[in-house]
Amino acid sequence: MATGILARRLRALVGDDGVVDADDVLLVYECDGYTLERAAPELVVLPRTPAETAAVVRLLAEERVAFVPRGAGTGLSGGTLPLAAPVMVCTSRLREIESIDLRNRRLVAQAGVVNSWVTRAVQGDRLLYAPDPSSQTACTIGGNVAENSGGPHTLKYGVTVNHVLGVELVLPSGEVVRLGGAVEDRPGPDLVGFVVGSEGTLGITTRATLRLVRAPEAVRTLLAIFDSVDAASEAVSDVIASGIVPAALEMMDRLVLQAVEQAFSAGFPADAGAVLLVELDGPAAGLEEQAEAVSAVCRRNGSREIRVARDEAERALLWKARKRAFGAVGRLAPNYCTQDGVVPRSRLPEIVRAIAATAERHRLRIGNLLHAGDGNIHPVILFDERDADEVRRVIEAGHEILAACVALGGSLSGEHGIGVEKIGQMPLLFSPDDLLAMTRLKAVFDPEGRANPHKVVPDAKVCVEARAPRRQAAM
Repeated sequence: MATGILARRLRALVGDDGVVDADDVLLVYECDGYTLERAAPELVVLPRTPAETAAVVRLLAEERVAFVPRGAGTGLSGGTLPLAAPVMVCTSRLREIESIDLRNRRLVAQAGVVNSWVTRAVQGDRLLYAPDPSSQTACTIGGNVAENSGGPHTLKYGVTVNHVLGVELVLPSGEVVRLGGAVEDRPGPDLVGFVVGSEGTLGITTRATLRLVRAPEAVRTLLAIFDSVDAASEAVSDVIASGIVPAALEMMDRLVLQAVEQAFSAGFPADAGAVLLVELDGPAAGLEEQAEAVSAVCRRNGSREIRVARDEAERALLWKARKRAFGAVGRLAPNYCTQDGVVPRSRLPEIVRAIAATAERHRLRIGNLLHAGDGNIHPVILFDERDADEVRRVIEAGHEILAACVALGGSLSGEHGIGVEKIGQMPLLFSPDDLLAMTRLKAVFDPEGRANPHKVVPDAKVCVEARAPRRQAAM
């Protein structure tokens, strides 16, 4: 069907302001937070309700048109890049929190509800929604479900899949299915777990039933300052080995510290090699003893100073600096690319050294932000996209870092997903038979391959070894 005719039919479903087809406006949707590849869709559709979303997908199914779902566009692996998918379906207008069940600690939210709105809706009842990505003031529940988002408090509370009990999914055929529900455990295959993290390749999530948790009685937030990343990395392993599981255990190195201190004046020492931001929560009884035990571990590993947030204002400033660190890095270079590998905690010193060697080999500046407690690394590679050779080196460096993670017993992603960025490296983790099984399982939901094509799983029949995907450097 011609784009103009399709646009008219879609407007009949969602209204004139629910379809974007002007070339200059479409450029807004040409990438997510991963900017090394860009491609604008031919049409963007903005339904306002789950029912409108299903109607849109049914029309696309009727015309056999491929589509790519999009939430707030804060993803970091190119998951919303419209490859062979002319239509983008955005769920950002599905903004209703439909029900709150305080007694059973459940909440039903539409896909466009912003992550932080969920906790805001229940914090007066001393409840919260635990997954807290750094982009939580912008990212939406639908995108969190698609990417299985994590955040700093993943160490204790887990990622999105641990807090989603049910989803309403619009299949590529337009059929609406409800998986899971309000109860904790259901018999049969874990279809909710399969959908969470599928990156929109199975359909579009329009609603989710979320688990709420009780807000902790007390919180202690510590900042441990080290002269080297190695020393901070060793402290991470020793904290966990002590039997204490912090709510969060974050690391920032010198390059990142300098950027966030310039941006937020949070009191980070510019000459430190690294800092650990450690948060402990739970019953007030015993929390001071845990804080002392963590401080003792850090001192044994060479921490030169340990600060404790004196009040909620100091705590909030520390977390503001950490969660907005990616934005602060913009002070250091015109562009940056963030990696998202995982290694066992005990291998943190090795991966940090590998990253430093990669930076030197490719003549790049790379800072480090780490969800150190669960081994989720976020190297931040600085570059200028106007320099084609530098872009090439950034891509090669990213591949090397992820390969090093796998070689150390880790994984390609902790929370950013595979998207287009890492699809060529999936064979580092999975055999051709594994990938073929994934392809066949996806086909149960999407037999025509129209939901977010060319994402996550490469061609399992021919993909025998890792190979780099083709890239379009933004010029």
